[in-house]
Amino acid sequence: MKGILNMWRPSAHAESDASHAADSQDSVFFSTAFSEHGGEEVPMVPWEARAVEVGAKRMPAGHGSKLLQELCAKNKYMAQLPPELMARMGEFFDFAQVPSDRDVVRQDEYGNFMFFLLSGTMAVNRVQPWGEKLLLAQTRPGDLIGEMSLLDSGIRFSACTTMTECEIAVLSAQALDEMMVRDPHLAAALVAVLARKLCVRLRAVSAHLGDNQK
Repeated sequence: MKGILNMWRPSAHAESDASHAADSQDSVFFSTAFSEHGGEEVPMVPWEARAVEVGAKRMPAGHGSKLLQELCAKNKYMAQLPPELMARMGEFFDFAQVPSDRDVVRQDEYGNFMFFLLSGTMAVNRVQPWGEKLLLAQTRPGDLIGEMSLLDSGIRFSACTTMTECEIAVLSAQALDEMMVRDPHLAAALVAVLARKLCVRLRAVSAHLGDNQK
């Protein structure tokens, strides 16, 4: 099984020189976040395992990086990144094609990766405590999904299921740690953008709750 999972580790990581491999040990901030939860009831599901499970196929890095840059430039959050930093992001991502009707993430599992939808459509669903399944959203190319679990390795709020064949760009916690060592300016800018996106979402939820209490 370990050999199968290693197939999904980015080739750029495997080709890093010895100094990069040693330096990457200096930053494990995101890849060890799960240990802080102290629970084993729900296992961590890394991208390498999910890729094998859903039958994902690796995409050429050049094609994936081009799509990623084009769509990030149109995303209201990611467009805040300077173009020179955005151009370097693809080095740290996995690019994959996922067949239709596959769960890329599942509700209530622990995860440590996020992804950009590069093409296709996904359904974002949540099963309520009383059993009702709600369709929360349908994603479109350029949407960013799962950033909260990337940052804290926490439980997924909803499930994301492919409605068509999809192309995605995946950033894992391990890759984000590597980015912090090898390209700290990019890592700092990316984390700042993700934090800003989460703050906007939290303020919207807080405002909604405040309106309901009036």
